[in-house]
Amino acid sequence: MSNINKDYIEEYIRKIIPKKDDFLIGLEKFADENHIPIIHPEVAEFMKVLIKIKGAKNILEIGTAIGYSAIIMSGSMDEGRITTIERRQDMIDIAKKNIEKLSLKNIDIINGEAKEILPKLNQKFDFIFIDAAKGKYMEFLPYCIDMLEENGIILSDNVLFKGMVANDDLVERRKKTIVRRMRKYLDYISNHESLTTSIIPIGDGMAISYKECEINERY
Repeated sequence: MSNINKDYIEEYIRKIIPKKDDFLIGLEKFADENHIPIIHPEVAEFMKVLIKIKGAKNILEIGTAIGYSAIIMSGSMDEGRITTIERRQDMIDIAKKNIEKLSLKNIDIINGEAKEILPKLNQKFDFIFIDAAKGKYMEFLPYCIDMLEENGIILSDNVLFKGMVANDDLVERRKKTIVRRMRKYLDYISNHESLTTSIIPIGDGMAISYKECEINERY
């Protein structure tokens, strides 16, 4: 379990999630057996709802892995494209095979380090999903805010990091830097003048940030 919610709550939520098709179940099994992190089932459902409410047409994902979340997002869109960034070639090879098996034509994978690719992307997105190296979210954020359309959404995954971000007693020595950086990230997006942010304790912690049409004075 994730240490950010009661075990019985996670179990109950996952029990009532509609059964996935066999292909997605296969991807989940593959990820589990090979210790590849993918989004939690309740996070996938939450993300699908957000994309449908937003009517997202142009999505950016940072952290492709095996393509699981990109496939979930693609299935939630009526039309539009997904641009997803992944630094590991072995993950890209697997993701491409998974995407091709489903004949999805709206997912473009870019190979490379996100901090090098993001400054070169000359386009706007209405939905951005950050699910990469947890200690680097702050490096990605300025580019994400700049590329995000007004009224757009940034969804950040794993922001409570097994509960360590919220509780010093849980922090492992070798994770101190990641925890410190994530706390800085959450403080920043929670107080940014052009973002309205909510932190939600599902999965390993989600942060949803909405970009205002204009800077509003806060009272």
